[in-house]
Amino acid sequence: MNSKAKVIHSTLASLALAAAVSFAAAPAIRAEDECQKRTSHADHELHKAVEHHGWNSPEAEHWRHELTEARSYCWEHAHRWWDEDSHRWHDERDWDDHDHDRH
Repeated sequence: MNSKAKVIHSTLASLALAAAVSFAAAPAIRAEDECQKRTSHADHELHKAVEHHGWNSPEAEHWRHELTEARSYCWEHAHRWWDEDSHRWHDERDWDDHDHDRH
């Protein structure tokens, strides 16, 4: 194989590898985006429910449940979860199911 063919072959191999890595990483990125979006939404709605209906209201309890579900979804699909209050990812299942029960 001449040097021009080697360069073309090497370039094509590199492009194929880059494409494979990109496609493999895409589901994980989408899962993390979905996790952050779901968790942020549930946390925001919980704070609104508490503000409008009180800590012990059925509305607040509903959104506490949704927040727990969102965190569990993240853990099951991405093995990490988003903490909206501290704006960071956690790599351990260390959330407190009752962290929004108190004010």
